Amino acid sequence: MLRTRLCDLLGIEAPILSAPMGADITGLELAAAVSNAGGLGVLSFGGYPPDGLRERIRKLRGMTSRPFGVNVLLDGPRLPVPVAALVDACIEERVAVLSFFWGDPTPYVEKAHAAGIKVCDQVGSVAAAKRAGEAGVDFIIAQGVEAGGHIAGTVSTMVLTPRVVETVAPVPVVSAGGIADGRGLAAALALGADGVVLGTRLIASQECNAHPVYKQRVLAATERDTVRTTLFGHGWPHAWHRTLRTPFVDQWLSEEARGSEQRPDEPVIGEMSLGGMRFPVRRFGGVPPASDTSGEIESMALLCGQSAGLVREIKPAAEIIREMVQDAERILQRLSAGR
Repeated sequence: MLRTRLCDLLGIEAPILSAPMGADITGLELAAAVSNAGGLGVLSFGGYPPDGLRERIRKLRGMTSRPFGVNVLLDGPRLPVPVAALVDACIEERVAVLSFFWGDPTPYVEKAHAAGIKVCDQVGSVAAAKRAGEAGVDFIIAQGVEAGGHIAGTVSTMVLTPRVVETVAPVPVVSAGGIADGRGLAAALALGADGVVLGTRLIASQECNAHPVYKQRVLAATERDTVRTTLFGHGWPHAWHRTLRTPFVDQWLSEEARGSEQRPDEPVIGEMSLGGMRFPVRRFGGVPPASDTSGEIESMALLCGQSAGLVREIKPAAEIIREMVQDAERILQRLSAGR
């Protein structure tokens, strides 16, 4: 299989990471499937308290003998427990990779390294990449604005990736946003990245825990059917994200500030699991619907990237990764031969 420095660093076979789509879209089954296929499955902390997170890590370890990671949001949504407690849970469980997003990872890097854990930080700008490099992270994820879910920057993957690569060298860089097939993987490697993150493509995988309506919406979407907005700001106000255009989004987009007002009188439109407990979903809630979510699914945050236009069928995660690597290898061999 296609090997890069990232593979050697993490002990994986394919330079592909699963995006930690929360709260439970990248569930245990998908993270295990990606790791078992030779990539790195990355699990979201999922809103679980430390004890619940430990239990999920142990369950995942029983589903794969391969390395996997856990992602923790630093300065994003209001969390019921301190970030440090979640980080400590990951360190105590000796996860292979501790992944951070939306904040400064510096306070946690040394402690993780002391436990033999690799650390990565996802960034949306050159300035944030420089901070992460100075903090001593092992690799950096450069997230372009094409990406689905919450977005930290405004620069496209095509431009951000090489800028981050040249800024933090020799720290390996992983490219995220707009990548869904072997062409995207080959392009990212040509830009200087050592791997890629898959999010939107893996929503349309058999193991993904996204609601069936959510999956079908991704399959039906084109590259023009997403929007960068702050509309779904209840629970994570004023945070930019990319979501599918739905009749609900089109209705409210002109009033997107309403979504971040955290109004207690917003109507309840459904119910979902979060951190192992059931909670009501209020209008403009920022958590995408997992398989056990009930209610008005198409009025919820169907977070999705522009690469939806490249996603046409639901497949096993292992098949997605295998085809992606094989296609990238063929492309790179063809280019190296001058054809």
